[in-house]
Amino acid sequence: MGFPRHFDARGRYLAVRISTLLTINLIKFALFVAVAHGQVRYSIPEEMMKGSQVGNIVQDLGLDIKRLKSGRARIFTEDSREYISLNVDKGTLIVTERIDREELCAQVSPCSLHFQIILENPMELHRIDVEILDINDHAPAFHRKEIGFEIRESSSPGSRFALDSAHDPDVGLNTPQKYTLNPTEYFTLKEFSRSDGTKYVEMVLKTPLDREQQEEHKLILTATDGGTPPKTGTVIINVAVIDTNDNSPVFTQPIYSVHLPENVPKSHLVVVVSATDEDKGSNGEVTYSFSQSNEIETMNLFDIDSETGEIKVNGLLDFEKSKHYEMNVEAKDSGGLTDTSKVLIEITDVNDNFPVITVISFVNPIPEDSAPESVIAILNIKDIDSGKNGQIKCNINSHLPFHIKSSSANFYSLVNDRILDREMYSEYNITITAGDEGSPSLSTNKTLTLKISDVNDNAPVFQRHSYIAYVMENNSPGVSIFSITATDIDTGNNARISYFLEEQLVNGVAASSYISVNAESGEILAVRSFDYEQTKEFNICVKAQDGGNPPLSSNVSVKVIIQDQNDNAPQILYPVQTGGSVVAEMVPRSADVGYLVTKVVAVDVDSGQNAWLSYKLQKATDRALFEAGLHNGEIRTVRQVTDKDAVKQKVTVVVEDNGDPSRSATVNVNVVLADSFPDVLSEFTDFTQDKEYNDNLTFYLVLALAVVSFLFIVSVIAILSVKCYRWKRERMFYKAGANLPVIPYYPPLYADVGGTGTLQHVHNYDTYETTDSRKSYLKHAGPPIESIINLNTCENQTVTRSHVGKAAEVFNQVSPFK
Repeated sequence: MGFPRHFDARGRYLAVRISTLLTINLIKFALFVAVAHGQVRYSIPEEMMKGSQVGNIVQDLGLDIKRLKSGRARIFTEDSREYISLNVDKGTLIVTERIDREELCAQVSPCSLHFQIILENPMELHRIDVEILDINDHAPAFHRKEIGFEIRESSSPGSRFALDSAHDPDVGLNTPQKYTLNPTEYFTLKEFSRSDGTKYVEMVLKTPLDREQQEEHKLILTATDGGTPPKTGTVIINVAVIDTNDNSPVFTQPIYSVHLPENVPKSHLVVVVSATDEDKGSNGEVTYSFSQSNEIETMNLFDIDSETGEIKVNGLLDFEKSKHYEMNVEAKDSGGLTDTSKVLIEITDVNDNFPVITVISFVNPIPEDSAPESVIAILNIKDIDSGKNGQIKCNINSHLPFHIKSSSANFYSLVNDRILDREMYSEYNITITAGDEGSPSLSTNKTLTLKISDVNDNAPVFQRHSYIAYVMENNSPGVSIFSITATDIDTGNNARISYFLEEQLVNGVAASSYISVNAESGEILAVRSFDYEQTKEFNICVKAQDGGNPPLSSNVSVKVIIQDQNDNAPQILYPVQTGGSVVAEMVPRSADVGYLVTKVVAVDVDSGQNAWLSYKLQKATDRALFEAGLHNGEIRTVRQVTDKDAVKQKVTVVVEDNGDPSRSATVNVNVVLADSFPDVLSEFTDFTQDKEYNDNLTFYLVLALAVVSFLFIVSVIAILSVKCYRWKRERMFYKAGANLPVIPYYPPLYADVGGTGTLQHVHNYDTYETTDSRKSYLKHAGPPIESIINLNTCENQTVTRSHVGKAAEVFNQVSPFK
């Protein structure tokens, strides 16, 4: 937390508040605040952690939290970086970014951050100064790791040698405060101060050197700053003692100038330098070397013979990297005396660099509907050679729908010539060739793979214009009928096809009640079970739609044909089978062989071979007397009728269709062998009172009698119990009990049918009925022979009203011969 200081107009120091927090044996910092015209100054150390509190401006400026919020308090700083932020909710200044005093102010001291706190309504400005205090976070450091001196042994004591000063980015006491030298047998240190307060040192020779006793001295110079704790930096001082020599070598030329092409081979001789020394003996022997002041790169490119002074190429020269080299050559005699000379090498250009193609921007993929002259790529093509060697010509494959345009120096644009079609070419390999105008010319190729992105410009296409689907009737709902497939030459969502059933009416109802279409696979499914006898075929329309935006679609017609199954048995149209009436065909005993007794008429609502019917005689009272036509159902006699043949004959005919498996129906035909009508009257009762029918009728009559008896007993009990209270109801029940059911009597009714089969005569009967069945009578008129006889007999029985209709139905059914 910062330490604010407030000053009033007179500059007097005011102690604003000392906050003491009560914790066990802990006392927090005391906060001293001084205010001067809405200005607050804080002091904080550098490198505080983010979120650390600088100060409380609510207390220090005498403001209120509500005032900060209502005035929309904010910080304004001229610097774009905001190291400190305002917490409006608490009224505190918070460190939001790492503060490095050395980065912020370097050696400037004091180092401060200045910003304004702005309040609105009314407008107020409060200047905040935050001084960044230095901490000892850097140790002194020397620029060199080692310092070398060559000191002649003839040097007198008191000779001074300047040493490097240590550098420390901290300020104040945290900068180097003292230097020490170790060992101190031959040398001592002397400190000096510059006008700006910084210190530097010199090494002073304290005792004469003796090369024969010690040729080299190693010393350690240590710089110590004034921080707490202090930090140090060291450098090694190498002192070489040189033998006495009073003549130095001298070069023949102060400057050597040479021109070299950049493609000279390695070990090529550049120049020969030469120096002379007037000394004799070993002090006159000269060796050559590159000065340590030369750049390391330069020394790596060239090599010098220490004895001859020949300078040769030791690496690859490159005009584009460096057009000239400058080297200092040193000639040294054996006594250590030196002379230096300059060697200036000028490099001439050779066309040894290929053009370089750099793709700055590349639109990939590009939509297939891009307009012509759309920029696909921006290229930078450079040749670092000079002159004609660096001039570029650029082109691409001639057969592609693209070309190169030069937009500015070294910049080129790749554009399209026309609208592209992804379905024709989805990808292009564009080879860009850049060549220079050097001799020989050098060229570079770069291939760009350009993908063409799809645009939804193709609708789904069905393989056929229409389809025919077959489904067997009585299918299970949900069964697959057919599958259609459409293709779309687009890609992605543009080729993702969904299938939909178009809404239309089929037999007056929506097609969706018959058929459904799987949206993903195009599979057509039956929604219901089909019946061939109701619907033989119908048409639907299926739409295939892609997933583009906007989507494209196409339709196809599907004709669904229902195939017949043998699911219907033959239906007997004639003779009609009734529950209570017995119809008999009368055959005269004088009938010839092949006499047509009757014809069984049947139909099958199926189609094809499922409706082909065949008739067979299943059983008969006398199988030798009748036969049935296989295809026409005609029942004829196969022999002459004799007196021994029974009057009553029963023939059962089975009708089968040609399905697989086949279905069948049977019909019973009653035949009476008689020459006249009176002969058959005695047989009527036998035909009508079939055992099964009589059993059923007896059951119903007994049941009716039991129900009536139960109701009667219940009614009597109810009447007796309420007789005194409901006299009127008793009378109503009495009347209801006195009424007897009216059972009409229906004598045999004979239909008038003429001209049918071999029975050519007609009998007419008139029926007279009364409410009393015993008084009804039958009047006969006409010939005694009939082709159709309706036999209805019944006994006088008492039944309930609920069974009157049933009895009437039983005794009143007729079977006409059609």
